[in-house]
Amino acid sequence: MNKKVEYIDWGLVDYQEAWDKQDEIFSSIVALKGKNRTDNTELQTPNYLIFCEHPHVYTLGKSGHPENLLLDEAGLQEKQATYYKINRGGDITYHGPGQIVGYPILDLDNFFTDIHLYLRTLEEAVILTLKDYGIIAGRYPGYTGVWLDADNEKARKICALGVRCSRWVTMHGFAFNVNANLDYFKNIVPCGIDDKDVTSMERELGQALDINVVKEQLKMHIAALFKMELQG
Repeated sequence: MNKKVEYIDWGLVDYQEAWDKQDEIFSSIVALKGKNRTDNTELQTPNYLIFCEHPHVYTLGKSGHPENLLLDEAGLQEKQATYYKINRGGDITYHGPGQIVGYPILDLDNFFTDIHLYLRTLEEAVILTLKDYGIIAGRYPGYTGVWLDADNEKARKICALGVRCSRWVTMHGFAFNVNANLDYFKNIVPCGIDDKDVTSMERELGQALDINVVKEQLKMHIAALFKMELQG
């Protein structure tokens, strides 16, 4: 039986607001799992798949290097961008309009308890979505995310991943460049990788896409791969 998952689209939302809302949901699920253990109960934990877009923002993971942000405070203001140090894995990345940011908040005890499989499954959903549009993508050995031409010097990243997982509950997730303004990536060393390019569906196809249509394709692939029954 497919696991029920609530799908929510937050639209364009401030990064701090989205982080606070994520953390509230995440903490409530972790607390429920703790209650099940201490009270010897089997209350079902909820699961969420959240999509959104953010105003221009740079986020630095807990293992990241601050020097990979190439802007000072004045530069951030000029670019109308914000900057946060956050509690996911990975280094620095950019979020902005035209990018699908996905926050699966899942209790992996309801699916599979393998964080590497979790990351690979999210990557696969993006790879299949790109295939729907005739874009051949794959993985770059040693790195997370989804890449184009990963086997040669033209390697370029189209989707970044960075997650937090505690007691098998996940938060944070992925950033998939659909129509994103790629100039903003020039202000960082993306994911700490200084010798690889970043791309988007718009750049690869030579035209902007309807991001809502791409969301539907991506949502369908995530649901199929995780065996989810999406609600909402």
